[in-house]
Amino acid sequence: MQRFVLLLLTVLVTVPPSVVVAFTTTTRKRTSALLPPSSFLKSPSSSSSDSPWTSSSSSALPMIGGFFRKGGDKEEDEKKSAAAAAVVVGDVTSIDTATLTPAGFGFSTPTSRILQSSGRNSGYYKASASDPVVNVIEAITAAGGLQDVALVFDDDNNNNLLGIFTESDYIRFSSARSKASSEEEAASFLVAPVSNYITPADQLLALSANDTASQAIALMKTNGVRHVLIATKVNSKQNRLILSSEGVDVLGVINMQDVMSIVQRDERLSLTSLAKKYPTISNPLEQMKEEQKSFANRAANTPEQGKKDLIRTGTAIFSGLCIAAFLSQSTYLHDHADILMIGIFVLGYIGIIFEEVFEFNKAAVALLMSTGLWITYGDYYQNPSGIASPSVLSQLGEQLAEVSDICFFLLAASTIVEVVDAHQGFKVVTNQIKTTSKKQLFWTIGFLTFFLSAILNNLTVTIVMCSLLKKLVPKDDDRRLFGAMVVVAANAGGVWTPIGDVTTTMLWINDQLSTLPTITELFLPSTVCLVASLAYLVNQVEEDASLEESTLPEPTDLAPRGKVVFWTGIACLLAVPVFAELTGLPPYLAMLTGLGVMWTLTDIIHMGEEEDDALKVPAALSKLDTAGILFFLGILMSIGVLDKSGLLKELAVFLDTHLPSLDIIATVIGLASALIDNVPLVAATMGMYDLNQYATDDKLWQLIALCAGTGGSILVIGSASGVALMGLEKVDFLWYARKVSVGAAIGYFAGIATYLAQNAVLSGSMFDGSSGLVSQAAIATVDAIQTSGVAV
Repeated sequence: MQRFVLLLLTVLVTVPPSVVVAFTTTTRKRTSALLPPSSFLKSPSSSSSDSPWTSSSSSALPMIGGFFRKGGDKEEDEKKSAAAAAVVVGDVTSIDTATLTPAGFGFSTPTSRILQSSGRNSGYYKASASDPVVNVIEAITAAGGLQDVALVFDDDNNNNLLGIFTESDYIRFSSARSKASSEEEAASFLVAPVSNYITPADQLLALSANDTASQAIALMKTNGVRHVLIATKVNSKQNRLILSSEGVDVLGVINMQDVMSIVQRDERLSLTSLAKKYPTISNPLEQMKEEQKSFANRAANTPEQGKKDLIRTGTAIFSGLCIAAFLSQSTYLHDHADILMIGIFVLGYIGIIFEEVFEFNKAAVALLMSTGLWITYGDYYQNPSGIASPSVLSQLGEQLAEVSDICFFLLAASTIVEVVDAHQGFKVVTNQIKTTSKKQLFWTIGFLTFFLSAILNNLTVTIVMCSLLKKLVPKDDDRRLFGAMVVVAANAGGVWTPIGDVTTTMLWINDQLSTLPTITELFLPSTVCLVASLAYLVNQVEEDASLEESTLPEPTDLAPRGKVVFWTGIACLLAVPVFAELTGLPPYLAMLTGLGVMWTLTDIIHMGEEEDDALKVPAALSKLDTAGILFFLGILMSIGVLDKSGLLKELAVFLDTHLPSLDIIATVIGLASALIDNVPLVAATMGMYDLNQYATDDKLWQLIALCAGTGGSILVIGSASGVALMGLEKVDFLWYARKVSVGAAIGYFAGIATYLAQNAVLSGSMFDGSSGLVSQAAIATVDAIQTSGVAV
């Protein structure tokens, strides 16, 4: 992008103005071919100096008095340009240090400055709904180019914006008028209310006063329009006006010519400033290079950048020392390989937890960690030869086979969900949402997320529901709270089915859990966890009329092919446990079979439709989070080598010795998952305890699935769903801890208590002495809190 700007500025300085005008006109004509014809209109009375963003293709349309002319007479235009330039020059001379398009100038200039510098006041004529079309046209024409659109307001409330009347609307009006069968009918069009021909307010594109020129250009180009409203209340996600009964506060209207004029003036003046700053350099391109060097030096001379450089330098030195140590074949490494493996794992974990600080992708850290552990285990751990033995290679192959089961399962499941979403299959669900009560919507979204995440993975459900909330809930604060609720519900819902959460899936694939006991025995605790959390969080929801501003479209029927894809995808996901139970084959094979079915189905549906390639499986595969799958690979391979070495067994013995019960161990693991990724936690637990000692569907495995799944909701960084929410709704750690953590913790402990009570009833030990439910629940909860130090 910087090279493009430099090239553009060089052309503007070195090429004569007449050539620049010709070049920009030609370029814009090419650009105009990408936009709808209705977006352009040129008055037959306009001169050749009018906006090059207009097209002469519509010049045959009947016009009235030069309506929508982009400027008045030449002298008047020159005065406006001089006044606007004076404003810019005044701004530039106030800058202490000349820079290449400094902050607030060029493409980064705010829309408020564009509106001020355009010299067109607000840029629009204010009309009433009942004003005749001919009067509105005459008023715009009389403005002499200062106003080229009309904003139409309600007759009874002059703050209630109904819509806009632009050249596109004028074309529509003229087209309808040209079809009149008589002179009388044609004349009636001129006196018709202008509100009959406007573009409605809920369809208007808008920006705030602080949005930039580059945002305005992108918005107009993407949507094929020439005008954008500048207002005080704008939905920044959708670039729409926030309409309310109080009306809207429109600051003005800008067009593409306004934006490009100030951008080009800024860039010319920047070059002039650079020439003064570097008088000994005559070549403008060399001046820009020097300025870029100066800018890079200033950017690097900050405490934050110094901290980053220190971290990077330290990491590089540490990595070099590690490589040198490995190559040295030191006797110390052979004698203390177990300590070295623990150190590698701890350092890798630190890198994963503080991914944002170090700016290293956690997938890369996990892969390097697994490689370092396997090299240490194969070449140093109880192996004086320094070369991996055949037994180690055999263990490596076994571990890779186990991990591949999970990775292929996730790959196939995520692809199926992506294909369903591409066909808008989830409209089957979203069409049912019709409430305008915020608290009722809160509960509805909660339970909907809970059940969806039981058959889809909770990360995907979180992304889908957050996308839906952007249309349903207009207020940012409300949407963040709803999004946090989605995280709690998705994590709770993913616990009670083998395919709902990756940790439950891991336990299921490795035979710690089976299908029916998981569903029947974890459903009630998961539901109680959800209800308890939502009952606390819903008290923060304040009822108002904001849901009436929802931009969710009216429910429409899903196309037949969309229904086929949706129900086929759901059937493929639900059939996985059945397939595994009936055939005895691993679940990943069932999921891959389902993917093959979906692939073949979509190929048949879209056969010969090249424009629908985005709806096919290859397009869905390209959208997958491959880095996430590689992260699972690295983590599980790391945990596997710790298991093979016997280090996890030693940890299990330590926990059994120092913690009074397995219930407390599972509870602590759940609390730890609020801070640490639950995938490696569960993977470590799987290696700590043997299936020969704790059989399939043992209380330990079920409690670990419940605790690891729901405990991740206590902090926003504790689950993949929470991390996704941080990116989608810009939720920060402290806000979540203040607003949501207590409610999530209440649900977490309520779910554990419910499971212990249920298990005691089923096993007949409800009040069986010291091992009964009361003592189990009390001891597990109190000791877990004391051990972890978490205050609830």
